[in-house]
Amino acid sequence: MNYDAVDAIVRRGVVTDALKGRTVVNLPADTPDRARDAATWAAEHGIGYLDGAIMTPITTIGTPAGVFLHSGPEKLYREHQPVLDVLGGTHTHLGEDIGRAASYDIALLDIFWTAMTGYAHALAVARAEGVSARELAPFAKGIGALFPSFFEQAAEDVDSGRFSGEGNPITSAVSSMAHIVHTSESHGIDAGVMRAAEGFARRAIERGHGTDGFLRITEIMNPR
Repeated sequence: MNYDAVDAIVRRGVVTDALKGRTVVNLPADTPDRARDAATWAAEHGIGYLDGAIMTPITTIGTPAGVFLHSGPEKLYREHQPVLDVLGGTHTHLGEDIGRAASYDIALLDIFWTAMTGYAHALAVARAEGVSARELAPFAKGIGALFPSFFEQAAEDVDSGRFSGEGNPITSAVSSMAHIVHTSESHGIDAGVMRAAEGFARRAIERGHGTDGFLRITEIMNPR
């Protein structure tokens, strides 16, 4: 559910009037700016407002496997936490900024869908080379198992700005990417996603960061 659906329900005169003095807890899939817009609307109408996101499939709601993120006034969150706990799973309050939960949601879904697109592309290339998805899957799981420790190191690199490339500099990454692009396109498979990644890496190299780690491209993507 997104804010269009929510707005169609709550931003009607009779409903808005009925909500005055109450708290709306909204767990949509939308953007941080729309969360902030909703909070402004709620404040203008005397309505308490908490925003959030459900980070697991809907089948996990009501079970211990559910993961819920929340943001907004901590007092409101604590007041309504017993009701939220009925949803099961784990609940995390991320801070007073009403758009913070949506920011996490966008970033985490970015990881998921970018990874799924990469996996789909890998399966297409493997199939073209005569390797079935079932044959590749055990080795793909091995690649996936590398990510938890990589995420930790990458977070340290990005927050510190050091981007150590020891053992795996961007120049090495570009070489691998070029091989993927070549093999993909030799089979007529669209390599646009990998070409985009390669382009970021090459721009980093052109700016003198060839010995840095791959996450240097975060600064190429967002130079502010």
